[in-house]
Amino acid sequence: MRVRAPKLQGRRWLNTGGRAPDLRGKIVLLDFWTFCCVNCLHVLDELRPVEEEFADVLVVVGVHSPKFAHEGDPKAVEAAVERYGVHHPVLDDPDLAMWDAYAARAWPTLAVVDPEGYVVAQLAGEGHAHGLAVLIHELVAEHTAKGTLRRGDGPYVAPPPPSTALRFPGKVAAVPSSISRGGFLVSDTAHHQVVLVDAGFTEVRRFGTGARGFADGSAPEFSEPQGLAVLPPEVAAETGYDVVVADSVNHALCGLRLADGHVTTVAGTGSPLRERIEPGGTAAELSTPWDVAWWRGRIVVAMAGWHQLWTFSPVSGKLVVLAGTTTEGLRDGPVTDAFFAQPSGLAVAGDTLWIADAETSAVRALDLDATPQVSTAVGLGLFDFGFRDGPAREALLQHPLGVGVLPDGSIAVADTYNGAVRRIAGGQVTTLAQGLAEPGDVLVDGETLVVVESAAHRLVRLPIPAGALVDAGARTVRRPRTDLAAGPVALTIDFTPPTGQHLDTRFGDPTVLTVDASPSSLLVEGGGTAPGLVRSLVLAPGEGVLSVSVAAAACDEGDAVFAACHRYQQDWGVPVRVVADGDGIAPAELVLDLRAVTGRSS
Repeated sequence: MRVRAPKLQGRRWLNTGGRAPDLRGKIVLLDFWTFCCVNCLHVLDELRPVEEEFADVLVVVGVHSPKFAHEGDPKAVEAAVERYGVHHPVLDDPDLAMWDAYAARAWPTLAVVDPEGYVVAQLAGEGHAHGLAVLIHELVAEHTAKGTLRRGDGPYVAPPPPSTALRFPGKVAAVPSSISRGGFLVSDTAHHQVVLVDAGFTEVRRFGTGARGFADGSAPEFSEPQGLAVLPPEVAAETGYDVVVADSVNHALCGLRLADGHVTTVAGTGSPLRERIEPGGTAAELSTPWDVAWWRGRIVVAMAGWHQLWTFSPVSGKLVVLAGTTTEGLRDGPVTDAFFAQPSGLAVAGDTLWIADAETSAVRALDLDATPQVSTAVGLGLFDFGFRDGPAREALLQHPLGVGVLPDGSIAVADTYNGAVRRIAGGQVTTLAQGLAEPGDVLVDGETLVVVESAAHRLVRLPIPAGALVDAGARTVRRPRTDLAAGPVALTIDFTPPTGQHLDTRFGDPTVLTVDASPSSLLVEGGGTAPGLVRSLVLAPGEGVLSVSVAAAACDEGDAVFAACHRYQQDWGVPVRVVADGDGIAPAELVLDLRAVTGRSS
């Protein structure tokens, strides 16, 4: 059955000169995204070559559908469109009206609309670029033959270019006076550079050409660099570089030598990791490293794109997964069982590693005791946030990106979407500063805090005050709950490989499905990881979040043993209400679209 695409309407249009774009006769790809979501950022990068290849027939429209309250702020949306280099029309949809109209369930979700205005595919997650190209080729051929395809330039209108010394800086690190006369290094993220500044924040030197790219040598290119970690002198002497840079969009770690600006890629291939690696394992690829810190003789990596912590040895080059199952969520316990959600900031206090766990609005701690354990200092889960001081078990943050250790051992938090710096001490949370523009990192410098005020494009220095209490209330992400019947429930992942691909079972089932729940009592049977796209669950009455993660590998048609394969993946956090339903009102099945292709005209 052909489904007519709902009309696009929202608060306003960006990147179009303020006008609704003319989409008649074009193939339209709707990208439902929100700027907090690292998977959405991955898709923005995946779509760039698709947009370029089909520039005269395809219009990508980003439908910004906010998760957090701050993401509904018009200025924050404008800033995010610039920050992440979005060069296509964006519809600002603060009330999620379009999200609901297109039945999106997850960030990111993609919908393809043909030139006649019918929805022909709905996809969730990452890895769809190849399949999209195949589908668009088919639509071009079909609608060229029918005379319904309109070629020509798209409706994108570039905004005026900005001009500030820093542009959306991400992280800051102190440089010892023995190296480059001291000062600070700051990742100038949107300029794709690393900048050395003195104690007064005056620029001394830039590293990187400023072009978005992936290149080593004396004219290096970065792509949205974030975390910075200065190596101990003896390690730097052995490795030949002084600083480890988390080159986020290149999915790499780079070694920067400050004396001459030479850069070497020390980990990562430039391509994102597509395989789930358990703690203790390793891989050549990384997934959006967001911060790095020197801890216990190695670099710890906040692997935001894969919801894990990794370690890297600069001397041996060895990469090892330290903690996290890759399931996005908040769960404490041994490192092999813990859930993280976009860990984005790191700070070291002796044997304890502090983590800003952005998507759960949490601050976590990793202690390497006899059995390394992850615990939560502040935070309730994926969908609960706010601005509230008081006892840590009740306090609320909103998407924190940075942490630092204060002189008294308490923890400072860059509470990014609340525009604040918070303090955790003695089981209590207080507020040290408010009114900041998306603070992304904090660093203690004597009796002051150096704060990366990212959306104000600057570093600021603040005194460390005693703190003041704040209670601006609690918030919950507006996600409609899915009602399911208690007892047996059939879970199905809808996946149709693109034309020219198939699920190749010659070497076993090429799919992996992981199911979990919070609280765990919600899922009586059917949890864990196993092959397949169908799972029989047994649910207990109650409310919570059903976590579903899937990966599927589809290979090109043909008899070749080494045919090219393409990996599709997505994580869903589905808010559910499980009801004892004797009348059969609540459904006993849940269908999630990984790659669902609907009927098309012939």
